[in-house]
Amino acid sequence: MRTLIIDDERLARKELANLLKDYSQIEIIGECSNVDEAHEEIEKHKPDLIFLDIQMPDKNGFDLLDELHYMPQVVFVTAYDEYAIKAFEVNALDYLLKPVETKRLEETIKKMEQRVAEIKAQQPVADGISFRSDRLTENDQIFLKDGEKCWFVTLKDVRMFESEGNYVRVFFNNFKPLILKSLNNLEDRLDSKVFFRANRKFIVNLRWVEHIENWFNGGLQVTLRDGTKVEVSRRQAAKFKDAMSL
Repeated sequence: MRTLIIDDERLARKELANLLKDYSQIEIIGECSNVDEAHEEIEKHKPDLIFLDIQMPDKNGFDLLDELHYMPQVVFVTAYDEYAIKAFEVNALDYLLKPVETKRLEETIKKMEQRVAEIKAQQPVADGISFRSDRLTENDQIFLKDGEKCWFVTLKDVRMFESEGNYVRVFFNNFKPLILKSLNNLEDRLDSKVFFRANRKFIVNLRWVEHIENWFNGGLQVTLRDGTKVEVSRRQAAKFKDAMSL
């Protein structure tokens, strides 16, 4: 796992790096002391895993995740346990409290190995496993931030994206946060075999489609498992039939 350590405290970075030396499956490719530096390094080197401090000057760890296009696996490292638990639903790989304890770090590494095994089982490749891809698959995890609320979400759990001007509303579970993205930009990053552009306003997760029927003017209407109905435009209906036919 190509790993980046992000913390504004030099001693904290060194201590964690020393602890990680005991794990051959971890390759530390760099250290960063602030969000802007980390953003540049992540987009450039696309690490598999980051150890991320929450409280840093100017911008915090959540600000960094909100800015990223590429999302690695994330382990939060923080001195503030209540803040960390409140700020995100623990779908992150893990979070560690400072000072990091050896036993607790070992648990994190075990979680990492389990996550690797799960992804490998879902996406087998000839020579092992690759985490880096230009497009996001349904098994990739994304970070969402709407105001003070934060979530880590696996894309397969997202049933629909809806455009609202320069924003996109993301529908998963009982949540529908609004994020500053365009639907066109999002479409370019999603796996088109799973996430289908139904019309100018919606992208739907095809795994969630329960029913399809013919609709007006040569279009289609799909019904998702939660009962939501989305119209597929005539132009997109032709693409849909093309893509889904034998």
